[in-house]
Amino acid sequence: MPITLRQLRYFDALVRQRHFGRAADLCAVTQPALSMQLRDLETELGVRLIDRTKDGLKLTEVGEEFAARAAAILSAVNDLEEQARARNERMFGPLRLGMIPSIAPYLLPRLLPELRSRFPELHLTLRETVTATLLREVADGMLHAALVSVPVEQPDLVAEPLFIDPFLLAVPASAAAAKMDRASEEMLSDGELLLLEDGHCLRDQALAVCRAIDPRRLRSFGASSLSTLLQLVAHGQGITLLPSLFVQAEAAREPGVRILRFVPPEPSRTIGLVWRRTSPRTEAFRTLGATVIAALSNSPKQIAESKRPRTCNNPRPRARSRQ
Repeated sequence: MPITLRQLRYFDALVRQRHFGRAADLCAVTQPALSMQLRDLETELGVRLIDRTKDGLKLTEVGEEFAARAAAILSAVNDLEEQARARNERMFGPLRLGMIPSIAPYLLPRLLPELRSRFPELHLTLRETVTATLLREVADGMLHAALVSVPVEQPDLVAEPLFIDPFLLAVPASAAAAKMDRASEEMLSDGELLLLEDGHCLRDQALAVCRAIDPRRLRSFGASSLSTLLQLVAHGQGITLLPSLFVQAEAAREPGVRILRFVPPEPSRTIGLVWRRTSPRTEAFRTLGATVIAALSNSPKQIAESKRPRTCNNPRPRARSRQ
C-alpha cells in the first residue's frame, strides 16, 4: 500500500512536537491512531524513522532526511489547495486561523457571527497559542493565517495591519489614582506594576510603554491571563496595563477596578493579519482582514476609530515577539 498524505501529516506533526500525545492533539486524533499510522508508514518503507529513547523521541538518519522531504511535499500540497481556492472569489472550504491569547477570547464573539453570515461555506479551524508558534506554523503551512501583534520581522510572511488597540491603565477603585481623569506614564511604578509572566509579547509591549522600569524589579505573580491581572488589581495588589479589546469585553464588569485612558499620545499595539508571502490566497486574506474590521465596526469608538494604522504610537522592543 502506498504511503498517504495522512501518514505524512502525522509524521510531520510528530517531528515538530517530539511527543506522541501533543502530535495527536495537533492532528485531532487519538494517540493510538497516530501511532498505528506511523507504524504502518515505517512498515511500508521498510525502515525505522523514529527511535524511542529514555530522553524522548529521536529521528534516525533516514528519518531526518524523510522529515525534510515530507515537509516539502506537505507545503507543496498546501500551495496546490490554496491555488485552486484562489481562483474562486468566495471564501469557502478550510481556513486554519491562529490567534494570540490576548486577542482570541475578546475578538471571536464579534468575528464568528460575521464570518458565518458572510461566508457560510467557510470551515474555520482555530488555533490559540503564542506568537512565535503561530508565526512558525504559518510559515510552515500548518496555518493559513494568524492574527497577532505587528510588525513581525519575518521576510517570508506578509503582515497587514488591521486596527490599533490602545493600552489603558487599570488601578484599584479605592486607590488615589482612581480619582484622576487620565493616566500618564508618571503613574507607572515598578513597585506596583503587574504584568503577564515572561513569555508573552503583551508583557514586552507593556515594558516598551514603561521604558524607565527595570523588569527585574517587577513583582512576579506568574499570571498567564489578563483576567488574572484584573483580579489582582481589584484586590489591591497593584496596577496594570490592559489592551482596550480586553477592557471592552471584561474589565467594565469589575467594580473593584477603575480604568483610565492615557493622555495623548496614547500607548497602543497594532493588531494585524499575517500569511505566507508565497500564498496564492492573498485576496482572500485581505477579505478576512476586512471582515475583522467590520466585526469591530459596531464596537465602542476607542477601537474602531483607527482601523488602518500607518504607524504605532509606542516604540516596540526589537526582541523576539512571543505571544
